[in-house]
Amino acid sequence: MLFGKFHIVIFREKRGSTRKLQLRGWMLLGLGTLLVALLAGNLVLLKNATNSGTLERSLSLTEKSANEQKSQLLNLSQKLVTLQKDVSRIRDFDSKLRVMINLEQENTMSVASRGGPGQDMTKGYLPIYRQELLARKMNEFLRQLSVEARLEEVRQQEIIQRLRANKDVLESTPSVWPAGGWVTSGFGWRSSPFTAKKEFHKGLDISAPAGTPIYAPSRGVVSFIERDPSYGLVLNITHGTGLVTRYAHLQRVNTKQGQVVQRGEVIAFIGDSGRSTGPHLHYEVRIGGVPVNPMRYILN
Repeated sequence: MLFGKFHIVIFREKRGSTRKLQLRGWMLLGLGTLLVALLAGNLVLLKNATNSGTLERSLSLTEKSANEQKSQLLNLSQKLVTLQKDVSRIRDFDSKLRVMINLEQENTMSVASRGGPGQDMTKGYLPIYRQELLARKMNEFLRQLSVEARLEEVRQQEIIQRLRANKDVLESTPSVWPAGGWVTSGFGWRSSPFTAKKEFHKGLDISAPAGTPIYAPSRGVVSFIERDPSYGLVLNITHGTGLVTRYAHLQRVNTKQGQVVQRGEVIAFIGDSGRSTGPHLHYEVRIGGVPVNPMRYILN
């Protein structure tokens, strides 16, 4: 049969003619096999195409889910960094209060000093293989933050109790800004604006227009009003326990020596008297005659 001959007759209806094709058996078998193979191949390709479409949809959904998770992790990381800054600010406030009421400082390490939940991961770039690492780090940070919050609550209760027992001390502590403006020179070493040499600046320079009101930062007694070649018109307030505040380069004063002033009361006005480069307030805080950084006391 394989080597037998087979005839295929093709009729042409319009022309009324015929055409014969002569094929051997093995040729028909080969053609049949080829046809079956092509059909099977098409079925396989169709199945693969269907599976490929399913896989593409699944991949698309997976990528979308991964992107959403990445976005959520980044947003959470940014919120944790903000929360870390808030905790750091609260601890700074705690330290200032302890200085003001002479409460012993606690040498505790905050969450902020240990590092937040990925400072390098909040810039918008987060490889997929690092998402799990970030999630673990944020969980650890939240655990540390929870412990820190409980400790801070205990410390705050201690401060509140001390404040209640030392209400007079708090009222006499210069804890607010004496004037509105901007700080142009801080406490510490600086280059002199007159000689360009290194000098120690004993207070804060707060620049503002001449005539800007100066407020008493706490309760006290005006103990000194004089003119000085360097400080110009200067005023001192004694707050008790060796604490004194000084206000220099004044335009004029609004108090008298020996007068008791309360926090928020206008005591003088900003000027540029004495050795000055322009209208500003030179503000000092002294303890036992020794200048200290006024920022240690300012809470607002």
